Parts: sequence; structure tokens; C-alpha cells
Amino acid sequence: MSWRAWITFSVLCVLWGVPYFFIKLALVDLSPAFVAWSRLALAALVLVPIALHRGVLLPTLKHKGAIVAFAIAELVIPFTLISMGEQWLSSSLTGVLVATVPLTVLLIAPLFGVKEQVGLRRLFGLLVALFGVVVLLGIDSVNGTQQWLGVACIFGAVIGYAVGPLIVQRYLADVDELGGLSASLVVSAVVLLPAALWTAPQSMPATLSLISVATLGVFCTALALLLYFYLISEAGAARSSVVAYVCPAIAALLGVVILHEPYGIGLAAGLVLILIGSWLGTGGVKREERSPNVAEQQA
Repeated sequence: MSWRAWITFSVLCVLWGVPYFFIKLALVDLSPAFVAWSRLALAALVLVPIALHRGVLLPTLKHKGAIVAFAIAELVIPFTLISMGEQWLSSSLTGVLVATVPLTVLLIAPLFGVKEQVGLRRLFGLLVALFGVVVLLGIDSVNGTQQWLGVACIFGAVIGYAVGPLIVQRYLADVDELGGLSASLVVSAVVLLPAALWTAPQSMPATLSLISVATLGVFCTALALLLYFYLISEAGAARSSVVAYVCPAIAALLGVVILHEPYGIGLAAGLVLILIGSWLGTGGVKREERSPNVAEQQA
């Protein structure tokens, strides 16, 4: 890769590793629905003018149904559920759980008519990652009804993140990525607007919460996606997907070091096993076989 691609890769790893940290900060004063809506609306404000300028937004209107389905699965459901889950879970645990997205895509792909061969390597990787989830949740990370509810929210988000790229592969393969994403951001912001208004803060939120939401929308969503498209064009989709294996580690590091979240053997062992399993389960796949999962790395 070129030095520009390496710099882009490094920045993208950070931008998609820190959302869980900023979501945690934003939730101090804002509701989960308002946090999700705010970052989607801000991202739309950034990306829609760019898509219009490039002439790639209006052609997506021919695929209204698929765009709406993608927006619900890939943006509305995950962004809302992750914010809800982080009310009870640490940001570090959330980031590690979201790392199971690539393998979830592999598991549910047949339901969308996407056939992928599962050899011994991929099967072994799947088993390793699933064991990592058991270790992560069963040793020292999750206790009590509320935390298990948070885990359920995150797994719901993971399923949404996995369904999104399969919708793209099946129904939006010929649609420009930037145009499709910009349209989806608009749809998701409109869908979440009533919930955001209903749960809007009654007084001015703290500056830290506002900065966190702005960072999530402008940098962790809009800028990160633009960089991801650039990285794919420079280094290819396969190399770009390696971002997925770095982001959970960054999320865990930020949560433990800055937020002083608990760090036990379960989190460490689960992170390692999930990442190894994901690498084995999704590595070595031909480019045309790989599901285009733009959001597998982000929150």
C-alpha cells in the first residue's frame, strides 16, 4: 500500500475504534434515540451535499425499497441498540461484542441467497470466535439482568450490521456506495426523528455531550465512511477489511484507560479469541466472495 493508504488506514482504525467511547460520554445527558438520531443527521448533512455534487444521490431513488431496508437494518437498528446497550455495558465490552459482525454475516448469508463455502478453516474460526463470546460473557464481564439486556441490545445491533451488507449484495450491488449511503442516512434520520423529539433533553446538555455527538456524526460516521471508500479504491476491499480487527482493541483500550472500565481475564481472552476466529473465518476469501460490509467496523 502507498503511504497515503497507510495513513488513511491508521486514521480509520481510530475513527471506528472510538465511537463506543463517545457514545458512553454522550449518554450522560442524552437519550439513546437522540444520540443515534443526532449522529445520523449530522452525517447526512455532511455526505448528502457531496453525493449531490457528484451526481450519485438521485439515481438511488430507483431503489427506494432496498434503500429503506438497508437504512433500517444497517443504521437505525444498530445505532439505536448500541446506544441503548451502553447504558448498562462498558464501552470496551460493547466494542468487542460488535467484532462478531463478520462471522454473523457468514452465518446468515444463506438466508439471503448468498452462498459461501465453509471449509475447515472457516468452520474452525467460527468455533473459536463463538468460544470467545462464551469466555467474554461467562467469566467476569456480565452480571445482572440489566447487563444481559445490554448484551441482547448489542447482539441485535450485530444482526442489523450483518443484514445490511447482504441487502447491498443482493439488491444494491449496482448502486454507487456514496449515493446509497447518503440516501440511507436521510431515511434513517427521518425514521428516528419522532423518537429523538420525544426523548429530547429538557435543558441544554453539557458541552462534553454535545462535543461527543458532533464527533460521532462528523468524524466517526461521515469522515470515516469517506476515508473507507478512499481506502478501498487505494488498497482494495480485502485489505481494507483488516480495520475490523483493530477497532475492538482500540475501543477496549480507551474504555479501560480513560473511562476506568473494569478489565478482567474474560475481556482480554474474549477479545483475542473473537479476533482470531474472525480472521480465520473471514480471511483468505476471494474478493468476489466477500460480502461488502461497510459498517462492520463502526458503531
